[in-house]
Amino acid sequence: MAKVKSAYFCQNCGTQYAKWVGQCTVCKAWNTVVEEVIHKEKDEAWRKRDGNKGKNATPLPIKEIQTDKEIRIDLHDDEINRVLGGGLVPGSMVLLGGEPGIGKSTLILQIVLKLPQKTLYVSGEESQRQIKMRADRLKSDGDQCYVLTETNTHRIFDQISVIKPHLLVIDSIQTLHSDIIESPAGSISQVRQCTSELIRFAKETHTPVILIGHITKDGNIAGPKILEHMVDTVLQFEGDHNYVFRILRSLKNRFGSTSELGIYEMLGDGLKEIRNPSEVLISKDGEDLSGTAIAATLEGARPLMIEIQALVSSAVYGTPQRSTTGYNAKRLNMLLAVLEKRAGFRLAAKDVFLNITGGIRVDDPAIDLAVVAAILSSGADIPVDKGSCFAAEIGLAGEIRAVQRIDQRILEADKLGFHTIFIAKSNQVSVKKVNIKIVRLTRIEDITKALFT
Repeated sequence: MAKVKSAYFCQNCGTQYAKWVGQCTVCKAWNTVVEEVIHKEKDEAWRKRDGNKGKNATPLPIKEIQTDKEIRIDLHDDEINRVLGGGLVPGSMVLLGGEPGIGKSTLILQIVLKLPQKTLYVSGEESQRQIKMRADRLKSDGDQCYVLTETNTHRIFDQISVIKPHLLVIDSIQTLHSDIIESPAGSISQVRQCTSELIRFAKETHTPVILIGHITKDGNIAGPKILEHMVDTVLQFEGDHNYVFRILRSLKNRFGSTSELGIYEMLGDGLKEIRNPSEVLISKDGEDLSGTAIAATLEGARPLMIEIQALVSSAVYGTPQRSTTGYNAKRLNMLLAVLEKRAGFRLAAKDVFLNITGGIRVDDPAIDLAVVAAILSSGADIPVDKGSCFAAEIGLAGEIRAVQRIDQRILEADKLGFHTIFIAKSNQVSVKKVNIKIVRLTRIEDITKALFT
């Protein structure tokens, strides 16, 4: 009888223990440590096939290692190509995570249906008929896309050896299971083992693999944290279910930058690429309304102009409310405290509501000045000039602080027709030939004078 080894793993963070404990010492969660089989004497799914013996690696002096440019596969989608660094690298492993129903499967299926290369789409969650219905909604019928509904890695590799695809898609990695591990699909041991087999297949055959992964309620990709270390690229697909915009971020990329992002619009027939998101995120109505300000922000390396809306009203229930959508509530409280302490605005008895339009979430501190401008505009009921925008951080002492890559923000505002941009006096600007007026501010008190006098 084959010898079986087992260990205890925390289902929350993946920490391994020699024996059962009631509380995980790492994440402090209770009753999450369970026993799992970690080894059984069987051949591995990919290794057991003829002709797939790995080559012995030999060390090389670092000066003799070739650094030729990576050949990339064009995915015929400008947004995901940008996020990946120019396309998909052969032999790479890409992990795509996101909330349920956000559009992960739709995005990947839409991409593979456009590809001229042979693709194998393995689904452990949907039937072939359901995937065909989604393809019909996308109004695309790729001749080179093969669909397989299977969760056992041994049988998946059997079909791979027959079809010999140029791209493999797994939807999702948490549904796969290997006969080597005697634990249920989705467990830490199974996720780690299945990913190891797929990585070995990708590296030995130079076939790129795209994994779709579930996320936990905390927003982290489900499974052991080592999963993100094993793959080459980790992408996050996010957005608000109440809005149509979706953002594709790169959290890790061994073959490119992690400062790029792609923006899509969810429509009835699929996801549409947004080539100029600034024009989409700013309202087009010509009426001047109080409580609205435009911020010049950066999402990764991409400059964006976003609209910030604020509403300041009397607190009728005694306790003032502070509510935000798409913005950090703690940072809003900090800015309100700075306004009251340094500028003398009495907001302690006021309700303050803040919203970033378009359903996107922004953590860039450079939008502080626009947030303050929108709050002051709503409090005084005086509209901010629609041709003005803001790009500066506010410190606890009430000073206006410089932000990074101010030249990109100025050029984006100038391209979209804004005539004035408010920045920190200490910001160094190198752009010369622009039509936009640059107004420099030193302290938070200067905003009121610049806007309302």
